[in-house]
Amino acid sequence: MAPQRTKPSLPLKTRVFISVISAVTDASCHSDGSVNRRLLRLLDYQAPPNPKPINSVSSSDTTVDASRNLWFRLYSPSLPSDLLLPVVVFFHGGGFTFLSPASQAYDAVCRRFAPKFPAFVVSVNYRLAPEHIYPSQYDDGFDVLKFLNYNFATVLPENADLSRSVRACGAGFETLKVIGLVCIQPFFGGEERTAAEEELANAFLVSVPRADFWWKSFLPQGSNRDHKAVNVSGPNADDIYGVDFPATMVVVGGFDPLKDWQKRYYEWLKACGKEATLMEFPTMIHAFYIFPELQESGQLILQIKDFMNNCCSKPQLPQQN
Repeated sequence: MAPQRTKPSLPLKTRVFISVISAVTDASCHSDGSVNRRLLRLLDYQAPPNPKPINSVSSSDTTVDASRNLWFRLYSPSLPSDLLLPVVVFFHGGGFTFLSPASQAYDAVCRRFAPKFPAFVVSVNYRLAPEHIYPSQYDDGFDVLKFLNYNFATVLPENADLSRSVRACGAGFETLKVIGLVCIQPFFGGEERTAAEEELANAFLVSVPRADFWWKSFLPQGSNRDHKAVNVSGPNADDIYGVDFPATMVVVGGFDPLKDWQKRYYEWLKACGKEATLMEFPTMIHAFYIFPELQESGQLILQIKDFMNNCCSKPQLPQQN
């Protein structure tokens, strides 16, 4: 039996980049709960949309509600217009506190997703904490889904198949049908300190102290980390037994301090009678998929593609209201 790794498998270039990002992130988070966004912008390189295809992918931005800066970026692969493609709605990472669809790392990963799935990818710009606390981010995400449902003919290409969308559930949309949910190392937590959090407290990118800061910035005053938006499968979890919940893929990294919470979510879905698949990458850190130099990043894209194909091949029943 091969010895178990004690450190994640990362190239030196990736380690250096992550160290710089982590240092800037820590410096931008103040003890009073505020965030220095001017400092963050120094490393949050922005990618503009490109109406003309680059590497066979074009992109465009659509405003949903200018008053709260709610918009999304649509990524369209250059494929025959008579080929129906599913729609993937993507919610970027950043602890509900940082980054946007225009952030270079997330723009790049969506450009990889679109032709390789293949699919139209909608990347949502939601409001950020601490300026906007829960449920602002959830409301923004849901409102984009509603916007797509009612305006699909004007904001999506003609060959976008909204009956095969991979994201939310239980809303009773008229056009949009959610058939799959891909949780890539979801940002979950709780009051308890799990074994993984204790072992990996100072992990790359998402350390336990950073996660604690982000949760405190995100939650309403008086709430703790057992809030249903944090400990989603915990004591205050929503009852999903009667919900038409889509097939779910949960992705876990072996060097992610949040991995125990993510596995509990998977186990909770199974216990609730929902279809769930667990994908583990034992040597990977949180957010490994945004680093194209990592072999596992490409492997994950192929596994998501297989999951999507499986979801799309199933007969779809009418959506329950």
